[in-house]
Amino acid sequence: MKKTKNNNQPKVSIMKRVWGFVWRKKWWVLLGVIVVLGIWLIWGRNNDAKQEFITMNISRGDLRQVVTATGEIMPVNTVNVGSQVSGTIDNLYVDFNSKVKKGDVLLTIEPSVLQATVDESKASLDSAVSQLNFAKSEYNRNKMLYGEGFISRAEMEQSQTQYEQAQQSVKRAQSTYDRAVTNLGYATIVSPVDGTVISRKVDVGQTVAASFQTPDLFEIAEDLTKMQIETAVSEADIGVIKDGQAVTFTVDAYPTETFDGVVRQIRLSPTTTSNVVVYTVVIDVDNTDLRLMPGMTAFVTVIISEKENVWRAANSAFLVRSFDRFLLPEEINGATPVSHLAILRDGNLLMVPYTKGLSTATETEIISDEIQMGDKIIVGKTGMTSAGTGQQMNPMRGPRMR
Repeated sequence: MKKTKNNNQPKVSIMKRVWGFVWRKKWWVLLGVIVVLGIWLIWGRNNDAKQEFITMNISRGDLRQVVTATGEIMPVNTVNVGSQVSGTIDNLYVDFNSKVKKGDVLLTIEPSVLQATVDESKASLDSAVSQLNFAKSEYNRNKMLYGEGFISRAEMEQSQTQYEQAQQSVKRAQSTYDRAVTNLGYATIVSPVDGTVISRKVDVGQTVAASFQTPDLFEIAEDLTKMQIETAVSEADIGVIKDGQAVTFTVDAYPTETFDGVVRQIRLSPTTTSNVVVYTVVIDVDNTDLRLMPGMTAFVTVIISEKENVWRAANSAFLVRSFDRFLLPEEINGATPVSHLAILRDGNLLMVPYTKGLSTATETEIISDEIQMGDKIIVGKTGMTSAGTGQQMNPMRGPRMR
């Protein structure tokens, strides 16, 4: 039987020989592939990206420059009511949140000791008056006898001196009596103003000792419909705070609501906290609805300046110090980053004059008549290295400028 010739046999032999060669030289082949791939990654991708600009968006919207701080809400005027006399509290007539009028009785102190002092001083006054009457009649009699020559001048002057001393004794006794009566009146504590009792610090039966300093019994807020915030502003921001500036603030009690206020006073007495000099700024707040309570923490935003519907860009877009490192001389055409922006518009490079406007912590206003919607600020070029380092610039962060 005749054999059929296989035409694929030479091809199989050639492939086997090639595969055998590759298998014997597999490490060299693998090394060559890695080298070629590395060269492509380093040079090929960089060359492709060299002509790609790094840009930052220009948008249109509102800008608001603010200073933030925290402070405590408190009444505009509070009065601490104390006691000038010591004793045991006999009766209390008000409690927390009580509405009081000027002259209303708040409490009374047990008056027996004070009344005894009044009685004692009254007796001393009566005795001094009796001594005065006797000294006066004695002086008048001796004055007549001296005029007729029956007594000496020395006797007459002595009786005159005793009479004058008796007069002074009556005045001292009268003063002591008046003071005792006044102290007895202090046993009844009355409200000095119209307002609301926001703090009561004593109870019935408690002893009040006023020997060295006046003890505080009550704290009365004069008008809770008018509150104020005392907030601390650092010296770095105090220069832009002015009287009459608008203020917004929030409190934890109403997290979804914003309240309004007005800067009333910048106190010139600074304090230092952790080596930071701060000034107290007083903000007036309308509390007609009485929702804000004394002691609440307010998160304050002082509005320094605001503009609506302006061109704006992130502050990092203005960190470029020179166009030379990513633009050609004919593209720059004498422009500087101080007066011009490198703009990418529809793939074309433009040098647009501008000035900076309002600046906030994150964005800056661009004042220019040549800006259009969709323009982007060129801040660098991919593959560019920062001066003096040779490090490749990160396209996500923009050019590294010194």
